[in-house]
Amino acid sequence: MGSTAKSPEVAATARRDIWTRRVILVVLLFFVDATFAFAQGGPPYYTNDPGTPGPFNWEVNLGYMPFFYRNQSVSHTPDVDINFGVGDRVQLTYENAWLRVQDSSSATKFGLGQSNLGVKWRFYDAGESKLAVSTFPQLFINNPNDAIRRGITPTSQSFLLPFEFSRKFGPIGVNYEIGYQFTHKGPDTWLTGLVLGHDFTSKFEMDAEFYSQGAFHPSAYQPTLGLGARYKIHKPVILLLMAGRSLKPSRSDQSYFIGYFGLQFLLPPKSYNRE
Repeated sequence: MGSTAKSPEVAATARRDIWTRRVILVVLLFFVDATFAFAQGGPPYYTNDPGTPGPFNWEVNLGYMPFFYRNQSVSHTPDVDINFGVGDRVQLTYENAWLRVQDSSSATKFGLGQSNLGVKWRFYDAGESKLAVSTFPQLFINNPNDAIRRGITPTSQSFLLPFEFSRKFGPIGVNYEIGYQFTHKGPDTWLTGLVLGHDFTSKFEMDAEFYSQGAFHPSAYQPTLGLGARYKIHKPVILLLMAGRSLKPSRSDQSYFIGYFGLQFLLPPKSYNRE
């Protein structure tokens, strides 16, 4: 019998079903017995993990983050991510960036980005040999400046509700995040990220990240694949590196290259017993 060609809509639905099954499989794997360690999420990656700094400890990340689009580029110069530990399982976060926006039709613009306020709570932690799960609600708000009028930041403010999962399977650290973003005066969006990493030495770690963000109405998404590393320069100072690219042709509002190049500072230094 002759074969019948699938319509584009059927093919797209099939691809989404395959991706959904893969995501469910990854989540189920977290519940298989394995040795646990807080995994490789967080800067320089966009996928977060359940880890927190610990009581009265600080984690400060300073990074240069380039986003290259088909017709323009946006860079965080720098991105400032400040985290403070409240107890063993709670983290308070503030993040913002000084943005550089460049396109071929106008002069380069600079301005302050949206403020990101968040609280991470690791509500399930069965110990170092079991699963850990957290939630990390975040609010993205505009600052009282002219960044919106100048087209540097979006007009819509939003609320992100993600969940993070972390385990280690043999020598491979696994971190997974999934979330839904509620947008005021704009389409709601979703995100998902998976980081796989390995510690080659006590100071050097390499990771691979699959990350995707998308919208529902209209339906669109842009998956990216990134490779990165962390290197412990000194006990409280860690070098952060990541570079990635889109896995599908980019559009004018979706980046084809992403990156993170910066440093992480763990304070006070005496609280971190690192090689």
